[in-house]
Amino acid sequence: MPVTCAVVATSRAASGTAGQCLRRMGEGAWEPASLAVIAVGSGGEVAADPALDGVLGPSARDVVAAYEHSGRPGHIAQTVTRAGQSPVRVAFLGVGERSPADLRRAGGELGRLLRPGELVLADAAAGLPADQVAAFTEGILLGSYRYSAPAADSGGQPAEVRLLVDDPARPGPAGFAALAGAVERASVIAGAVALARDLANAPAPGKSPHWLAGQAAQVAERAGLGIRVLDEAGLAAAGFGGILAVGSGSHRRPRLIELRYDPPGAPRHAVLVGKGITFDSGGLNLKPNDGMKAMKTDMAGAGAVIAAMSALGALGVGQRVTGLAAAAENMPSGSAYRPGDVITQYGGTTVEVLNTDAEGRLVLADALAYADAELAPDVLVDLATLTGSARVALGSGRAALYSTDEDLAAALLAAGEACGDRLWRMPLAAEYADALGSPVADLANVPRAEGLPGSIVAALFLRRFAGRRAWAHLDIAGAARAARDDGELSAGATGFGTRLLLRWLADGGPASAVSAPERAA
Repeated sequence: MPVTCAVVATSRAASGTAGQCLRRMGEGAWEPASLAVIAVGSGGEVAADPALDGVLGPSARDVVAAYEHSGRPGHIAQTVTRAGQSPVRVAFLGVGERSPADLRRAGGELGRLLRPGELVLADAAAGLPADQVAAFTEGILLGSYRYSAPAADSGGQPAEVRLLVDDPARPGPAGFAALAGAVERASVIAGAVALARDLANAPAPGKSPHWLAGQAAQVAERAGLGIRVLDEAGLAAAGFGGILAVGSGSHRRPRLIELRYDPPGAPRHAVLVGKGITFDSGGLNLKPNDGMKAMKTDMAGAGAVIAAMSALGALGVGQRVTGLAAAAENMPSGSAYRPGDVITQYGGTTVEVLNTDAEGRLVLADALAYADAELAPDVLVDLATLTGSARVALGSGRAALYSTDEDLAAALLAAGEACGDRLWRMPLAAEYADALGSPVADLANVPRAEGLPGSIVAALFLRRFAGRRAWAHLDIAGAARAARDDGELSAGATGFGTRLLLRWLADGGPASAVSAPERAA
C-alpha cells in the first residue's frame, strides 16, 4: 500500500485558514503541499476565507457556485492555484452535515485522490470535536487503501494522517491531546481494516489454510497475542469432523487458528469465530464460473476476526477475547467429501451432507461447538460470507444479524451504526428448524425442500452449536465485497466486520450480554 501523508488542520485558531496556510507555503514558512482541501457543507456552504480568495482569484463561494457544488458528502470539485512558485490543486470537498458518517464518506473520497508521498492541507475537519475528526481521518485512510500482498513489516497500514497545528498549546493541551488520540485510534482501526482487506484480496494460488495461519502468527507476534494452530492431525485427534470434511478435497490441508488476548483483570470473555474458506469452488457441488470468481474472499469473516484481534491491545480493550478462524479450502477431487456423507462435528453431533457448497456452516459449527465446550465464553459472535440469500435480501450495504440475546443484538446494531459497518436484525424463525431434519443424522446441512429462506435456515443450523451462550451470527456475504469504490469502501474486499467488532468490544463487548446459564442462575 502506498504511504501517503495527509495533514489535517483541526483548529482554525491554531493553524489558520486554508488560504493563510497556502500563503505561508508560498512564503516558504510551511512545507509545500500539492493538494489543499476546502470543506463544502450542505447547500454549498463554504466558510469565508479572504486569504484563500486572494490566492484563487475568484472567491471560494464563486467557485462552489460555478461548479454547482451542493456539499453532498464525498462530492469533489477541483481547481488549480499557486503557492509561490508551486502549483497546488485545490479540492472543494463535500462534507454534508459533518456527521461522522458524512465525514467518513468525504474522507474516503479524499483518500482516493491522494498520491504516494503527497502532502495535503485539509481544513475539512477544522474546529470539529474528536469523534468527527476521527471519522474524517478513518475515511481518508480507508479511501487511500490499495491492495498489496501482506508483509510482516506493513501491519496493514494504508497511509498516515498527522495533525497540523502551529502550537499544540493554543487550543488547550487537553483539546489537542483528545484530537491526537482520536487520530491515533482512527489510524489503528483503519490499519486493521486494511489488514482484513489484504487477507481477503490475496490471490488464491498463494492463499492456503497454512498461509492464513502464518499471517495470524505474524499478527500475534506484532500484537502480543497468544496463538495455537491445529493442523490436520490435531483436528482429527480432537474430533473436528466438519473442518476436516470440507478440507478433504484439497491437498492444502485445513487449520483451526486460535488467537488469545487476555489483559489483566479482564471481567468477561468474548469469542469471535470467522469462516476461513480460503477458496470455495463448491466442492463436488461445483459452482458455476461466475459464482466462483470472488471466492478467494470467502475467508473474509476469518480475516475480520484476525484483523480485529490485531488492534485490541492498541485500543486498550479491557475484555478477554479469543479469535477462532476455521480455515479450509473447498475443492473437488477423489478425496473430497460427497453429498450423502454423514460427518461428525466437534462434540458428537452428526450431519448429513446434502450440498458440499454449504460448507461454511460445517466449519463454523466445529468452531462454535469447541468454543462453547472448551472456552466457556460469556458471548459468542461469528462472521461468515455464508449465503447468497443474505446478499439478495440486504444487498451490499448491510449484513444480516441473527442473535439469541436481545442485549447483544442491540449492542451490535448500535456499534454498527456508529462505525459504518451496518447491520439489519433478521428473525431466527423457529418454524423453519424442522427443514434441517435428516433420517440418517441429527440434522442435514441444507433443507431437502426448495424455496426456504436460506440465510435464516443457515443461522438456525449454527444455533444448534452455540449451546446456551449469548450468540450472534453475522452473515456478511453481501457487505464483505464491493463492486466499486464508494466512500470509505474500496472495490474488492471491504474488511466488513473489523470496525464493528472493535467498536463493540471497545464499548464493553461481552458486558453488553449475559450468557443464558448466568441468566438462569
